[in-house]
Amino acid sequence: MQLVINSRGAYLRKQNNCFLIKNDDKVFEVSVKKIESILITTSAYISTDAIKFAMDNNIDIVFLDYFGNPYGRVWHSKLGSTTLIRRKQLEASIGEKGLNLAKEWITGKIDNQIDFLKSLKNSRSKKENRINEYIISLEKRKSMITKIEGAIEEKRNNIMAIEGIAGKEYFEALSYIMPDGFKFKGRSRNPAQDEFNCLLNYAYGVLYSMVEKSCIIAGLDPYIGFIHADNYNKKSLVFDLIEMYRVFAEKTVMYLFSKRKVKKEYFDKIKNGLSLNQEGKALLINELNDTFETTVRYRGRNIKNKNIIQFESHRIANNLLKQK
Repeated sequence: MQLVINSRGAYLRKQNNCFLIKNDDKVFEVSVKKIESILITTSAYISTDAIKFAMDNNIDIVFLDYFGNPYGRVWHSKLGSTTLIRRKQLEASIGEKGLNLAKEWITGKIDNQIDFLKSLKNSRSKKENRINEYIISLEKRKSMITKIEGAIEEKRNNIMAIEGIAGKEYFEALSYIMPDGFKFKGRSRNPAQDEFNCLLNYAYGVLYSMVEKSCIIAGLDPYIGFIHADNYNKKSLVFDLIEMYRVFAEKTVMYLFSKRKVKKEYFDKIKNGLSLNQEGKALLINELNDTFETTVRYRGRNIKNKNIIQFESHRIANNLLKQK
């Protein structure tokens, strides 16, 4: 499970073989064996014993800001694997192998978008024709990406341009499907301009921390990207890999709206937009955990959604180690 500290003033410490969480007059314990990571989303206290306890048990501690963006992580200092992986990653980041990986990730992302729209279409017969138009357009974008050849360094902008158009069409389709009163005008980041983007931005932040962790464990360097340019202090590979998994966040948020679980009271008005309050965060994180714990059939095996992220990071690392 993911232990989430989202109550202001909460205190986390170690007690025997458990984490003890105290908030006001409430106290509860969680066994270390049940925890995979700890998310701290608000002003809280944590003891150094609890930090060491987490490190000793391979549990990372992630700090999220007001909008759900990870701004810090406490993790042990050991490399996830051999440094040879990072050397191979650097070599691939400018050549044909890098392009092939980038194409695989972005076409995988578009496939996820198409499959999701198809599933949404099945229960919306009145909107079927227009949703089909969006699906056909996305299939064309995917075909355009598969035809790109050369080195990633030369073709990076081409991929990003096509992917950007596909993303715009995809979110237009989601807005078209949304219930009245919650439709939105494209993507808006921090601050979000509407309820959909407010939830989605926070969900992406949680997902971002999971992808970064999978890179570290697999021995990949989060800072050496293929699609996203190498900017100072930017975890480019995390931005690359998260593309394949964004659909987990998008499905979770869309289903919250379709099940009518979203209330206006979950959002606070701030300067130039909206923010998700404590009740809204609790709702979203519970739903995300359900999504990540769902078992699906993937590459010939039954696997939880959350484990797909780690599985793919290891597969990418192994791919980089291959000579051809």
